[in-house]
Amino acid sequence: MLKKDEKEKAIKDSKISKNDTGSADVQIVLLTEEIKSLLGHLKKHPKDNHSRRGLLKMVIKRKKLLKYLEKEDKRRYNSVLKKVGLKKESK
Repeated sequence: MLKKDEKEKAIKDSKISKNDTGSADVQIVLLTEEIKSLLGHLKKHPKDNHSRRGLLKMVIKRKKLLKYLEKEDKRRYNSVLKKVGLKKESK
């Protein structure tokens, strides 16, 4: 789970408008931060299957949001990929 200040920093860096907290861009950045945090936990606790299931759900949700963003606005999609450090999915 992200700390409040980490979450606020991620939102501030990726928001589109002044009061934006729920756009696809922000959600993708927050999910990526949560995934990184959870990966660290799972390296320490490899048998924690409940957290592993949560991680898989987050990855799937992020993938769906990325697919939506790619379809709607290619420019924002590319900027979010660059911002979070993900590679484009090859088909």
